[in-house]
Amino acid sequence: MKLTDLFRYLLITLLAATALSARAQLSIEITGAGANRFPVAIAVMEGESQLPRGVTDVVRSDLERSGLFSLVEMGPKPIGETVMPDFAYLRTRGADAIAVGTVVPAQSGKYELRMRLYDTRQEAQLDALTLTMTPAQYRITGHKIADIIYERITGLKGVFSTQIAYVVKSGKQYKLQIADSDGANPQTALASNEPIISPSWSPDGSRLAYVSFEAKKPVVYVHTLATGLRAVAANFKGSNSAPSWSPDGNRLAVVLTKDGLSQMYTVNPDGSGVTRLASSSSIDTEPAFSHDGQWIYFTSDRGGSPQIYRISTQGGRAERVTFEGSYNVTPRPSPDGQTMSYIARTANGFQIAIMDVATRQFAILTDTGRDESPSFAPNSRMILYATEIGGRGVLAAVSSDGRIKQRLSVQAADVREPAWGPLPR
Repeated sequence: MKLTDLFRYLLITLLAATALSARAQLSIEITGAGANRFPVAIAVMEGESQLPRGVTDVVRSDLERSGLFSLVEMGPKPIGETVMPDFAYLRTRGADAIAVGTVVPAQSGKYELRMRLYDTRQEAQLDALTLTMTPAQYRITGHKIADIIYERITGLKGVFSTQIAYVVKSGKQYKLQIADSDGANPQTALASNEPIISPSWSPDGSRLAYVSFEAKKPVVYVHTLATGLRAVAANFKGSNSAPSWSPDGNRLAVVLTKDGLSQMYTVNPDGSGVTRLASSSSIDTEPAFSHDGQWIYFTSDRGGSPQIYRISTQGGRAERVTFEGSYNVTPRPSPDGQTMSYIARTANGFQIAIMDVATRQFAILTDTGRDESPSFAPNSRMILYATEIGGRGVLAAVSSDGRIKQRLSVQAADVREPAWGPLPR
């Protein structure tokens, strides 16, 4: 993204969750699903009527929007975890698994939720857990249960308990927002009449690095989410942009023009320890660490057109990665180290592509034509990205095989710059 057309400087304010944030909640539309979805029944949990909202609805919604599950209707009658399900009946309904649960009062106004997951074909228990929750924690509890069901059935970590960051532009105001992975519960971390771009999560999820234009130029900040406090990570002469965290959270890769052209450096989150990573006579930008911290992937025009390269984090000679097409940018290695997503210019425009790191084979995943800012889910299964539909910026997600598609939008606002947060610790 070009760092031009700066707006007039106004004071930045930190906001708590307000009605303004609520109106900016993302709504999700599922536009594609897996070829073979796993049929699962999620029974209404016994005793959950004591809670302000049902945990069951959260679990069902999570699994359904994943595109990997088809929900078998069980009716409104609750089934507790002490009751052995009728496996024969469930098999006639087509359910290969069922989750049942019970909610009972505990001490200090809390509740205890007990859940069991069964394989109806083998008539065997797959998992069981007990969670203690407050009534207000019905959503996070539902996400945790959905994560467990997802992992036990697919073998992959569930990501329903994660968060996403994104930027909403409404009128002249920009808001950096953080929401649950399903777009609910949005919180505004930062609001400004100046652009906010390139949010990047720290590996432990406690901080966000981003670029703000509040000083009439792009400056990299590190924002501690629990306190709202910020530190300047890069504010040198010229442009400071494109922050990316190292896997251990100790360093940031950034792009600076303090010595001339856009070049890559690493820096401590507090702004100390600036080290130049590479030197070239071209523009090097959009760095991203590999999952093991051994490589930094980046975009460069050193070969005559924008292409993706990688360089050792210890420095040295850069290696070209993309060769197909005349324009490939914004590399984002997957958390499992097996693939890399990026933006490729095709006959249909700018689209999300994925490449196998070992074989260098690639595929186009999307059917939109103005895609940007890809960001992997922490289980490497989905890619969140920004695109444009009907002249308005929206977020979308696509599975790594291209079969599952989702669209996330905010009414009467542009949504850009998505970043998928890490698994909770």
